[in-house]
Amino acid sequence: MKKTDMVLGLYLMLAIVFFIVPMPSILLDILLGLNMSIAMIILFTALFTKEALDISSFPTLLLFTTIFRISLNVSSTKLILTTGDPGNVVTTFGNFVGGGNLVTGAIVFVILIIVQMMVINKGSERVSEVTARFTLDAMPGKQMAIDADLNTGAITDEEAKARRQKIQDESSFFGAMDGATKYVKGDAVAGLIITVINFAGGLCMGMIYGGLPMQEALEKYTILTIGDGLVSQIPSLMISLATGILVTKISKEADLGDVLVDQLFSIPKVLYMVGGAMVFLGVVTPLSIIIFPAYGFLFIITGRIIANKLDVEEIETEVNSEESAAEEIRRPENVASLLQVDPIELEFGYGIIPLADVNQGGDLLDRVVMIRRQIALELGCVVPMIRLRDNIQLNPNQYVIKIKGVPVSDGEILFDHYMAMNPGYVEEEITGIPTFEPSFHLPAIWITESQRERAESMGYTVVDPPSIIATHLTEVIRSHLDELLTRQDVQNLISNVQEANSTLVNELVPKLLSVGEIQKVLQNLLKEGISIRDLITIFETLADYAPTTRDTDVLTEYARQSLKRAISNKYFPSNETTSVVTLDPKIEQEIMNSVKQTEQGAYLTLDPDTTQEIINSVQEEVVKLENLGKNPIIITSPIVRMYFKKLTEDYFKDLIVVSYNEIESNVELQSVGMVTV
Repeated sequence: MKKTDMVLGLYLMLAIVFFIVPMPSILLDILLGLNMSIAMIILFTALFTKEALDISSFPTLLLFTTIFRISLNVSSTKLILTTGDPGNVVTTFGNFVGGGNLVTGAIVFVILIIVQMMVINKGSERVSEVTARFTLDAMPGKQMAIDADLNTGAITDEEAKARRQKIQDESSFFGAMDGATKYVKGDAVAGLIITVINFAGGLCMGMIYGGLPMQEALEKYTILTIGDGLVSQIPSLMISLATGILVTKISKEADLGDVLVDQLFSIPKVLYMVGGAMVFLGVVTPLSIIIFPAYGFLFIITGRIIANKLDVEEIETEVNSEESAAEEIRRPENVASLLQVDPIELEFGYGIIPLADVNQGGDLLDRVVMIRRQIALELGCVVPMIRLRDNIQLNPNQYVIKIKGVPVSDGEILFDHYMAMNPGYVEEEITGIPTFEPSFHLPAIWITESQRERAESMGYTVVDPPSIIATHLTEVIRSHLDELLTRQDVQNLISNVQEANSTLVNELVPKLLSVGEIQKVLQNLLKEGISIRDLITIFETLADYAPTTRDTDVLTEYARQSLKRAISNKYFPSNETTSVVTLDPKIEQEIMNSVKQTEQGAYLTLDPDTTQEIINSVQEEVVKLENLGKNPIIITSPIVRMYFKKLTEDYFKDLIVVSYNEIESNVELQSVGMVTV
């Protein structure tokens, strides 16, 4: 057992024993001196700690000191009633502190009780209650702030974990303090009751059993009662004051004995002040010349030892820091930290910094959080952390979006302007700076704040700079989400599904498909903008067809067909007829004849002339649909869809290729053309 644990156990055991076993007056003097010393240490420690968490054990400490102080009250009551001699400390407090006068002592005692109960205790109790309530109410906001900092890369996972733990500790601490203040209040009430009992009982004992006249018994036992009340209420008052200090300024993972010792005996100047106070009381006052100075010198020596230890640790830390710096200079450059590549980065010039600075009213960080949430709901995939950083090498109003460290798109905005776009039916023009919307490269105009209301009334779509950047970033992430999906992300998705569908996951992984093969299927779906939120349906389909084929392209087609309700809902509105283009059966047959199967998968061997003719025909039909204001959608047979998509994806980025098996039966289609050669 640790020494601190033994001391703590002995402290509590003595408190229990003294309720039962009488103690000699000299032992009571020693323990009353110890009680006063501990009260001083608690008071000054609460005063000099930088935050409440530095003495997070305070509620438990409050309970321990209260029960110990009450046990001393009981022991002194026994001595007052049985022997009339409770020791030097109680007698001195009655004569010296109380002024040796019954009325003066009684008034001082009553004042202490009133100050403690009506001022300090009541105020501390109210502050604890309000602080606990506000701390609990503020928890959600603090958690959101931590999540926002984590999402933007301002803090690491370890820092986020430490901040969350601190929030939980603060909540636990102030909740415990709200209840712990009741200990102090109850202790004051108990002290008052014990004083009344001492006075009445002592008067009876002195007159009945001691044979003292009433006047002599009244004088003797009143002084002893006042002394006993003062010697317990003064430490209680210091504890109350410490409570008030602490709650107006949470729990550590360690043994309670270690926590108490580390937190109470870690500041040398506290021990110096307490030691000096104890020596002063022993020398200047009639208190014991042996006990109080002994405590004082003990605390001073202990403080000096701790100070020397801290000085040595500071020197060692400085030396180690210098040695580490020298070692870092001597050895070759450590480039490991430079090898990490952020999945998504948004770099911007210094002119855009106000949009990302919360202190300047910028909400770009909040929009980034909403982008991750929006894509998770829309496509069922968790977007990696988006890193935001300024780059002085860029133009002031320029921003660059990088995927895995490589720039994939950029744009330029005017910070104090708005972008106005003509939706196609506005005939009246508005003056401004011509530009292009960065996400879809649509013509637009930069206008000032004063023109905004007029442009909106004319029918223009007006967008502020943060929305422009957020929309652009969202579209870039959507188009590259398939390559951002890692095996670890897939494993996390599988683990989420496994919680409620363990049978399905156990059958599929790894018996039928590996995590990497499932990743390829999900990437194929995301590449064409198909949501993977319905993982259960996707996994069920893979479990059905994986025993017959492990070709991830073929499995993707089966998964698409099982998701036909979602695909139909995405591309074919239920209340209108959708214009589409079909594929000539001759081309479908030619494509199938050119498919070559290998161990690495299937590929097309169409001759270049035929390929070019097909692409030209697709171009004509796509232009026809765009002129009608429709999405370019081509319908093919199920077996040809994936090969035709591979054939055209390098030429037509936004071309939608759907098979007949991916369309619900209630969808109304109108063919406006056919891809043919």
